[in-house]
Amino acid sequence: MVVDMQKGSFSAKSPRFDTNGVVNRINKLAELFRELNHPVFISKMMELELENLKKNSTDWENLDVLNVGQENIIIDKYANDVFYTSELHSKLKELKVNELFIAGCATDFPVESTIRSALTKDFDITVVKDGHTTGERLYFKTK
Repeated sequence: MVVDMQKGSFSAKSPRFDTNGVVNRINKLAELFRELNHPVFISKMMELELENLKKNSTDWENLDVLNVGQENIIIDKYANDVFYTSELHSKLKELKVNELFIAGCATDFPVESTIRSALTKDFDITVVKDGHTTGERLYFKTK
């Protein structure tokens, strides 16, 4: 499960930690899964006003360096949790998937929310070491 590796999440306004390294590790793992005929799911955040991720816009597209195969399963997502109002759960059941390897962007929001949701649905979870990233968050302004 690759979470939110879209251009709009990797802008100059929202730099991410070790982007190239994270993408390389995700690409290697996804290639291994494809070689083993395991499904690779890629979530894409939809229509988030704050990040201007309008469907089919440049910001909505996956990063150019992310190797997305035609056999990958794209999941439109509408909240931090990829499972929330998406077809992810039904697709996983249909394909008899009971273990998820989770990687992507933003560790502290969509990645974490998806992990917690998957656990409540009894999936076995592996969080990919160094396979996720986030940016610096400024919660409080200082004078």
